[in-house]
Amino acid sequence: MNQDNLITQWQAEENLAFQGWDFSRTEERMVIPELPLDYGAVISKYRQNTDRLLDMGTGGGEFLLTLSHPHELTYATEGWQPNFKLCQRTLSPLGVTVKKYDSMDDDLPMPFDDAFFDIVINRHESFDLSEVSRVLMPGGYFITQQVGGNNNSDLKKKLGFFHNHYPEHTIESYVNTLSELGFEILQTDEIEHTVKFLDVGALVFYAKNVVWEFPEFSVKKHLDKLLDCQREVDEHGYVHSTQHRFIIVARRGNVYVHK
Repeated sequence: MNQDNLITQWQAEENLAFQGWDFSRTEERMVIPELPLDYGAVISKYRQNTDRLLDMGTGGGEFLLTLSHPHELTYATEGWQPNFKLCQRTLSPLGVTVKKYDSMDDDLPMPFDDAFFDIVINRHESFDLSEVSRVLMPGGYFITQQVGGNNNSDLKKKLGFFHNHYPEHTIESYVNTLSELGFEILQTDEIEHTVKFLDVGALVFYAKNVVWEFPEFSVKKHLDKLLDCQREVDEHGYVHSTQHRFIIVARRGNVYVHK
């Protein structure tokens, strides 16, 4: 395929609408090894059907619904307006309580009473641990799967992003802060694994929508780097990147500690 046709295809991927946390478009175009860290299984180990459960940064609620938690005891927050509207269409009619909340605003408290939840889950969403502690009842569980600071570090370099925006995203940092807030650490797991993009269009779709790691990414701005990636696909059959994930399970102590 000639270069002009490739660029046209990449620009089409760049302009596609994206909502929720739906990367199904790239499922057949990426090789992602099955993670030994099964976030859903970890949650199931601690979750009971009588629990009042909060999913922070639920996206479109796709993962939340896989838990099959009683809807009347299920709560979700979402800060991005398109996803919030999606949740209102998909989760609210089921009886799930959806609240607008931007976890990136450190001065904004979560819209829930103190000691309201038995379990708070958080998958790849930022959070204020003091707020998590506040809304959890004593003995309640906080379970999070986070993207580590080394995530996509090699792919960032390939595309010309040399700054690590989240060096503080380490399992040690979160464990230390949770311990300072009186949480008991029950479980930790961490892994780095290789993901393969089988075509550059899939990479474009991914980078365009993971804006916190690839800020201001565009086909036009990063064309030379994308062409380098295309040469890598032509030679090896894929472009690889390293993904970094960790899971923490913590139980809130009997005393609320504000940090």
